[in-house]
Amino acid sequence: MKIAIQKSGRLYDESMQLLRDCDIKVAHSKNQLRVKCTNIDLELFFLRDDDIPQYVADNVAHTGIVGQNVLAETGLQVTTVAPLGFGKCRLSVAIPKGDSYVNASYLNNKKIATSYPNILQQYLTANNLTADIHVISGSVEIAPKIGLADAIVDLVSTGNTLFMNELKEVETIFNSEAVLIANTTLSNENNDLLQQLLFRIKAVNQAKNYKYLLLNAPNDSIENIIKILPGIKSPTIMPLANNGWSSLHTVIQDTDFWKIITQLKAMGAEGILVFPIEKMIR
Repeated sequence: MKIAIQKSGRLYDESMQLLRDCDIKVAHSKNQLRVKCTNIDLELFFLRDDDIPQYVADNVAHTGIVGQNVLAETGLQVTTVAPLGFGKCRLSVAIPKGDSYVNASYLNNKKIATSYPNILQQYLTANNLTADIHVISGSVEIAPKIGLADAIVDLVSTGNTLFMNELKEVETIFNSEAVLIANTTLSNENNDLLQQLLFRIKAVNQAKNYKYLLLNAPNDSIENIIKILPGIKSPTIMPLANNGWSSLHTVIQDTDFWKIITQLKAMGAEGILVFPIEKMIR
């Protein structure tokens, strides 16, 4: 199965890290545009991100990792298999920081610079607005300063670039993250490989949201501790050599970690150890 990956830029590093976390071995140098994996029947193509949807739609690459913003802009017919949890950003409207903005009507009959004319046009149409769209391939944020546009629509992650160019973000029109896509007519063999890949990705991504927790606790506190430590099914409890004490092993969600640790300490838990989880299969 051939899979297209961004050859450089925003998604390259995290795409390659995801494959490594999935135990897919790739001996890749920056100059290679095509490479075979050594331990699974996958071949990687390294492409410009804008080209990935077209390669997948044409079945030159059977699958690919691409930003939702790029996919939506092309409008090509491919299957979105799964979100991948990285490369998160937003496509937003930004205007000069001295301008007042109440709602989207600000954009009516304005000049707007963007690298995403199709997504922008869909937004304008949905809001019954008309605007003069100027398509720019890079450095969109400079357009208002040089008089090319009244506003811009561009990708935003931290907002630092907007701040440096005296712009302010006023409206988000599209939220994006990296997704795994596939051709709509995969062969049975390639679909089986895709399901294997998806199984690994889910195991890796599920693990990122959890921690493995070990602790020692007095036996008379275990019943109350179990109420806040459900684990995947229930905690594992093992007696210690010290009479009246047990060791508990469980898995907790990252978002609940500090709240639960505080409660455990109050219930007499000691020797609390926390480990990252590499993969999690449920």
